[in-house]
Amino acid sequence: MNPTGKLITTGEGRDLVLVRTYRAPVEDVWASVTEPERTARWFGPWEGVAAPGATIRVRMSFEEDEPWCEMRIDACEPPRRLALSMSDSSGDWRVELLLAETAGVTELRFVHHLTPGAPLAEMGAGWEYYLDLLTAAREGTPRPAFTDYYPAMKPYYDALA
Repeated sequence: MNPTGKLITTGEGRDLVLVRTYRAPVEDVWASVTEPERTARWFGPWEGVAAPGATIRVRMSFEEDEPWCEMRIDACEPPRRLALSMSDSSGDWRVELLLAETAGVTELRFVHHLTPGAPLAEMGAGWEYYLDLLTAAREGTPRPAFTDYYPAMKPYYDALA
């Protein structure tokens, strides 16, 4: 597995950006990242009423003990932008999924707005893993193992920091 994340400095801090592309209409990729039965295949199912400003419960199916966590929907602009935030023992997380389609190919740009002191190596490897789980779910290929991502990607992400 080769790491793909980029660290971008913004006016508000730093963003970790990862990109994946799919030969599929934007609406289909949007469904993969928003419909509970499809998110269950690569991230985990969610429950609740999905709307901007609402909080949903998400089960992180590929984490130890498969914990449920609360996630706030900060913005939802189908099928182009989904912004989410949550707090857990690792700190506060703000992420965006930005989708754009050109000639039948949809680009998914995943942006994690980092907080100061965020553990970049762990987060980078984790998001690479989850996005590759999404790709495997969409393509019907075997799921990758997290041990292929971390600690193998740690030197790459440490160098970005």
